[in-house]
Amino acid sequence: MELLREGDIDMAPLAGKRVAVLGYGNQGRAQSLNLKDSGIDIVVGLRGASGSGDEAEAAGLQIALVEEAAASADVIMFLAPDEALGGIYNEVEPRIRKGAAIGFSHGLAIHFGFIAPRPDLDVYLVAPKGPGTALRSLYQQGKGMVGLWSVSQDASGSARGIALAYGKAIGCARAGLIASTFAEECEADLFNEGAVVWGAVPEILIAGFDTLVDAGISPEVAFLECVGELKLIAELIEARGIAGMREAISNTAELGAVLGGPRIVDNHVRGRMRDVLKDVRSGRFAERLRTEAESGYPLLENARRDARERAVEQVFRELQKLGGAS
Repeated sequence: MELLREGDIDMAPLAGKRVAVLGYGNQGRAQSLNLKDSGIDIVVGLRGASGSGDEAEAAGLQIALVEEAAASADVIMFLAPDEALGGIYNEVEPRIRKGAAIGFSHGLAIHFGFIAPRPDLDVYLVAPKGPGTALRSLYQQGKGMVGLWSVSQDASGSARGIALAYGKAIGCARAGLIASTFAEECEADLFNEGAVVWGAVPEILIAGFDTLVDAGISPEVAFLECVGELKLIAELIEARGIAGMREAISNTAELGAVLGGPRIVDNHVRGRMRDVLKDVRSGRFAERLRTEAESGYPLLENARRDARERAVEQVFRELQKLGGAS
């Protein structure tokens, strides 16, 4: 593993260059503010109807229409939703300077062909491994968030230096920048989202809550046991690793984990995880994302509505009022 820190990285490749960040969502806001605080000449590119302009200006950032921001920049960071990036690139491509660099914080649009970059452009990846809110707060504390970096097209011969300087400017090099590839970052991230942290873990929490409630346990106790303790285990794993987490809990909890965990996550579950990875690597998931966006996100809208109506959410809201859910 190649890991680089601040002292290993020269900021010269970004010296005198303007960076345009297209998008002001979770990552766009954090990266734009970190770039500004690192002394980078930064402009935020927004669509005319965007409601983020006032917020960005209030934070001291210069804003412009997406096309104008891209035309004015030497480095363009595409931080809009993955499914929108192909259309945005096609809009701004005629106005991108010859020999410019374009960057991404997720490999999907490049890896699965949503974008076919012009051959004269440098194409790089800097992917902070966490949400933008945490990236920003860590930066403000003088800390950083581990990030992955890669180059998929090095037209100028300077793409590596630009990528690393960018990663340093947003604070990732404080914790470490790890060399990867667009394919590896994309496939691992999509797999995790579908099969582990964002997909499987919430479903296990809900299933545990439902199991206890169906067995006569009060909803409040079921929530505190099956959902409320997630933060505790996450903090223990962050501080001590998975093995260290097991060593930090009671013998009762550890024995329950040793006996119960493999009964839930058995070979059948591992096989279904491999199926999720196959869907990612084949491009089936990326195509599903594209068609979902084109049809107005019906699956996501239904899922969001159903999630809000679940019993576990009602208990969460009740406990929140009482100060019992953080």
